[in-house]
Amino acid sequence: MKKFALIIATMMIMLTYSSCGRHKATAGSDEPFSTGWQRDTLGDGFEMRYVRQADDYSGQVRSTIIRKVSAGAKRGVLYVHGFNDYFFQTEMADRFVDSCYSFYAVDLRKYGRSLMKGQTPFQARDLSEYFADIDSAISVMKVNGIDSIVLMGHSTGGLTTAYYMNTSSDPAIKCLILNSPFLDWNLSPALEKWAIPIVTAAGKIVPDLEISQSPSQIYSESLLKKDGGEWNYNTDWKMEQSPDVDAGWIRAITVAQRRLRKDGHITVPILLLHSERSYNTDEPVAESRSSDAVLDITDISRYGRVLGNEITEVTVENGLHDLALSRKGVRDPMFDYIFAWLDRIF
Repeated sequence: MKKFALIIATMMIMLTYSSCGRHKATAGSDEPFSTGWQRDTLGDGFEMRYVRQADDYSGQVRSTIIRKVSAGAKRGVLYVHGFNDYFFQTEMADRFVDSCYSFYAVDLRKYGRSLMKGQTPFQARDLSEYFADIDSAISVMKVNGIDSIVLMGHSTGGLTTAYYMNTSSDPAIKCLILNSPFLDWNLSPALEKWAIPIVTAAGKIVPDLEISQSPSQIYSESLLKKDGGEWNYNTDWKMEQSPDVDAGWIRAITVAQRRLRKDGHITVPILLLHSERSYNTDEPVAESRSSDAVLDITDISRYGRVLGNEITEVTVENGLHDLALSRKGVRDPMFDYIFAWLDRIF
């Protein structure tokens, strides 16, 4: 039976293998690696700067720091986006600035503003690659007078920040906020048991092996204003259909998830946020506008509760996958709770 299951799992992988070449960045920037602060494309007081990082297996890389400051603030937020994403959530940033937090975000290497021509978007071999991008942003925050930091991550950024905090001992980081963190694959039991381990093993040997993603655009349609959502954003940086990944990326995600489950010991307080329910593809599309259409919230809850010793779990009724992009009647009380929780921390 085990041999048969292995064959079936291998067939599943082959069925999802993409024969097309992976998307190379065509909208990436030719601008310099490192810059001083300059006006960001978001306008309205947002600034950005590039940070050159050490070359990796794909060549030259950079990260981008984005900020909007609250004059004189000693407290700051550092936000890390998810997969197929970048920072554009200006309303979230403004809420923090209005509450006397300077707001910083990082576009990780090969994402968003950091993407350079010829790079494969979102490529990663180990999530620890992003630690340098986070470290750079934290260093800049400290230079700018921030001595108390709230680290905040969404989806894959939630996994990355949790992974980061599992090894960090920086006393300036006071707490961790996780917005629908990607702590487990949202796949069938057969795929999670057989296919993911096979692809993870393959990722060490042939990391560039291409694996296609679902063609569904349900999640982007729940967000974009042109499709009835509330938001506008750059669809070259946050694509309407999730792009193909490779075996190396799957390995990076799986390794981080496994390590956190086996040895989660984050020492700072954690606020674990997720929707009340996950979207089922058998349901009417309208249901996707009031649920998590990307991850299984049961997995978020199960694995989020083992990340550390001080965890506050909050279920957000009618929340989207990115809870900060939910309807106003959903996100308003959520932000109220976040600030009440932070008041207890500080």
